Amino acid sequence: MTGPKKLYVRTFGCQMNVYDSERMSEALGADGYVRTDDIEDAELVVLNTCHIREKAADKVYSDLGRIDQIKRQREAAGQEMTIAVTGCVAQAEGKEIIARAPQVGLVVGPQSYHRLPDLVRRARAGAQVVDTEFPEEDKFAHLPARTVGADATGKIQPAGPAAAFLTVQEGCDKFCTFCVVPYTRGMEMSRPVAAIESEARRLVARGVRELTLLGQNVNGYHGDGPDGPPCSLAGLIAQLARIDGLERLRYMTSHPRDMTDDLIEAHGSIDKLMPYLHLPFQAGSDRILAGMNRKHTADDYLRIIARVRQARPDIALSTDIIVGFPGETEAEFEATLDVVRAVRFAQAYSFKYSPRPGTPAASLDRQVAPEVAAERLERLQLLLADQQASFNAGCIGKVFPVLFEKPGRNAGQLIGRSPYLQSVHADATPDLLGRILPVEISGAGFRSLAGVVRAA
Repeated sequence: MTGPKKLYVRTFGCQMNVYDSERMSEALGADGYVRTDDIEDAELVVLNTCHIREKAADKVYSDLGRIDQIKRQREAAGQEMTIAVTGCVAQAEGKEIIARAPQVGLVVGPQSYHRLPDLVRRARAGAQVVDTEFPEEDKFAHLPARTVGADATGKIQPAGPAAAFLTVQEGCDKFCTFCVVPYTRGMEMSRPVAAIESEARRLVARGVRELTLLGQNVNGYHGDGPDGPPCSLAGLIAQLARIDGLERLRYMTSHPRDMTDDLIEAHGSIDKLMPYLHLPFQAGSDRILAGMNRKHTADDYLRIIARVRQARPDIALSTDIIVGFPGETEAEFEATLDVVRAVRFAQAYSFKYSPRPGTPAASLDRQVAPEVAAERLERLQLLLADQQASFNAGCIGKVFPVLFEKPGRNAGQLIGRSPYLQSVHADATPDLLGRILPVEISGAGFRSLAGVVRAA
């Protein structure tokens, strides 16, 4: 009897791709595949790609060159290997991927994952398959239900990580001029509350204690509610907060235009919603924001932040920032620094503008010289690093509830997450994995905290 087919998945980019990789693995698992960490042992290799920045796409082609060598070695030994490219690069480039990398047998866009087992069978039979359509059917309704471990008596056994991602919304209707998401993920689509709650309950039964709700524009969520009418993200969070055993909720990524009154209020009224908000502002110049088609001003953003802090004074803030957008002047870059100084972020993600083919900004005049953008990014990141270090240092001496998620590098150590999404290292025994315990913070680095577990 032959053994199970081996599947190797490499995930690029955002948290939604992490979630998608999990769901693809589950769909293929129903077709007899098991995950392996050894690419040389894999009969099927899936590269789940990101197209937000040029370097991410370039890395995919670089990886495909190396994987081709492994594929040739396996075939020389009489073993099969099928290579699949999925995700946003697959959606954006389609047949071009096979033209550039003919070793690829399958190209699948993000809306066709529910078809993956059948598409893989076609590719293994010798066809080169490209499926980048936006099908009418809901892919989530056709994916297998999240699995729950059970023993011989049928009793559910916790069998998963303590924290998980859960996609509740896909696509974006905002059409920011620098962004490929509307073209690779399509228009906004929100899953029904009942479907999300069912998946959440199954994850909690597996041992998950914290859920991060995902969407390209997650606070634009408007899925069918339990009683029929559309439900807001705040309403969805309130519904999920009622699930016994689910201790923490987060959400990302949001748009300032969709920070509604009820969502801001939820930060102050729902205990399970963590005091952490990731809200990109992208640039501090109103002229640049207009060129980005963001449809908010710097002052709009600052007013939202003030309201959020009024609702939840202890909240930690994170953001995305782009420097070097076409036409950005030194004064306009300084306006971005002014917003950063005014808000004081606990974390931030900052990037040089990267032209994405097919987006309106890619054809704009006055592209900023790469060396100028690099120098501005360096100045911005120094300021952001100082703010993050200051926030972390301010945590010393405080006691946080920490959800322990995995073993640390050192023996006898576990790593968990604070309410503010910081990694926390503490001496603790493995039986504490999956539990939330009070930890007194004793030290702070740039990226993580150290602490001591206190009696519950």
